[in-house]
Amino acid sequence: MNCLEARIVKDGVVKEGNVLKVDSFLNHQMDIDLMNEIGKEFYDRFRHKPINKILTIEASGIAIAYAVAQQFHVPLLFAKKSKSINIAGDTYTAEVESFTHKNKNTVVVSKQFLSKDDRVLIVDDFLANGCALQGLISIVDQAGGTVEGIAIAVEKGFQVGGQVIRNLGYHLESLAIVESMNHETGEIVFRRKEKE
Repeated sequence: MNCLEARIVKDGVVKEGNVLKVDSFLNHQMDIDLMNEIGKEFYDRFRHKPINKILTIEASGIAIAYAVAQQFHVPLLFAKKSKSINIAGDTYTAEVESFTHKNKNTVVVSKQFLSKDDRVLIVDDFLANGCALQGLISIVDQAGGTVEGIAIAVEKGFQVGGQVIRNLGYHLESLAIVESMNHETGEIVFRRKEKE
């Protein structure tokens, strides 16, 4: 069991509706030492790739993406969930649906910060149905850049997102893949990697 899985078992809370609350250490209040460990782990998994930019979506992916960008020593870019006067000029846009918030947002990235020269590692805290990832992939495609990999802290393996993204041919690494969870007992079962 890795450090993230151990922390989920210790402090994660399973709620009805396939909701896993990790807000005491991952995506509301953050354990900085854990974030740094996550950053190092993703660096180890993707350091052989020619990554020159980290991309995530606001808001809860930013802290993890920061830890990863710090390891790679590359810029961190995050898609905003609304266009503001601070984003001048042309933008790349994609519509994404949030499993957690049950709503759709149009996310935007300034064309100034993403181009055909970018080799991107997409980072996020959760993967459920894969809508946010598909939106971020679309934004990289619009820019003519290359998605070198996708780094996810927690994947809900019992939902379709991981399978969809892997079937599209992307190199997806998740630190903790939840195979099942029970809100009545609080039990969380993680997927085990098959021995190679």
